[in-house]
Formats: sequence, structure tokens, C-alpha cells
Amino acid sequence: MAAQVAPPRPMLGAKEVNKRFGKRTVLRRQSLQVMSGEAVAIVGENGAGKSTLLRILAGVLAPDSGEVQMVGRPGYSPQQPGLLDLLTVDDHFALFGAGLGLSPTDVLPHGRSILRSLGYRPEPERPAKFMSGGNRQKLNLALALLGEPEVLLLDEPYQGFDFGTYVNFWDNVDGWRSAGKAIVIVTHTHMLAELERVDRTIEIRWVDPHVTDEVAV
Repeated sequence: MAAQVAPPRPMLGAKEVNKRFGKRTVLRRQSLQVMSGEAVAIVGENGAGKSTLLRILAGVLAPDSGEVQMVGRPGYSPQQPGLLDLLTVDDHFALFGAGLGLSPTDVLPHGRSILRSLGYRPEPERPAKFMSGGNRQKLNLALALLGEPEVLLLDEPYQGFDFGTYVNFWDNVDGWRSAGKAIVIVTHTHMLAELERVDRTIEIRWVDPHVTDEVAV
């Protein structure tokens, strides 16, 4: 008898999110919903607010108004790797794992397994400041995947990847979707090859500064 597949359920929602920096409104009444097993791409020009929205969804940045709801724990991979230059790969896993309540005994094999799935070329004892750009990005992504988060928030996660690793990344996305994760991927491109690997695309555009909006405060 075939195993029953759980129906999709809402994992991440944003409603009427507004954000302003100084006099500039970056996000105006931005809403979205992402289901379990769904991958959503956020596209748009540089400066349109894609990374700002992802930071709000991750809880790193507070919206001026609006609401974010999430089921489970997010795994957030920022555009710029949040690595500590003097720490090695295992040092990072131990530090980030401790923040998740994971012991080194559990987190080190788990983290190394994630890196292998991303095609990481071993540099286990090399401090992060001496790693290649591609390996820094893979470690950045692996840290977001520690502890099996239910929601993945990935901001241009394949920067510095060669073509083979880039293709492997999208194969991993398929696996994460099959595991029921809700995935949001920010990209500044409109490459057809990428958009065919996601379920939906949301385009964020520059907010017109001449449009008044009393909500975005």
C-alpha cells in the first residue's frame, strides 16, 4: 500500500508588510503565503526590497507595520555569509549548533553531511577568511540547514558557485520540497532555468515615491 502524502499546509505568511528607511518606503503592503513542499522565488531589480522582505520574514528586521506568521523554525541564509573569519567549518557548526540546542556530537556529523550534499570541497581546518568564495557560500547555506528547519529563507544562496554546484543546488531544492519544507529564494535574475524549478514567482518592484501611503510609516 502506497504511503499517504500529507496535504500542503500554510507554513509562512506575510500580510500587509510595510517598511521605510528614513523618507524612503521600501516595502508597501507586501503580502505572501508559502505552503509546505512549495518553493517560491522572489525576483526584482536591485534595491527593490527583496532582501529587506527576507530579513523581515526571518525575524532579523522588524516591519513598520503588518504581520508575519510562521509554523516551525526558519533557516536563514543571508546574501553576505555571516561567517566568523577566524573559525573553521567545525567551529561554525559547534557555535551555531549550540544556539539551536544541539551538541557537538550531533551537529558535526549533521553539518558535514549537509556540506557533502552541497558539493563542498574539504577545507576542514582552514579559517573562514581563507576559504574560497564558493566554499564560504556553501558553509553559509549549510548553517541555515542545521537542525532541519521547516522554512528555508535563502537570499541569492548560490553566489560564487560553479555551474555544476549551481545545478546541484537546484537538485537539493527539489529534495527539500519533497521533504515538505517551505522555501523562499531571493534572486535578482529572471533566468528561465531558475524559474522553472520553483512553484511560483513573486516580483517586487520599486515603490513609487510619489504615491502617498499613510500605512507605510
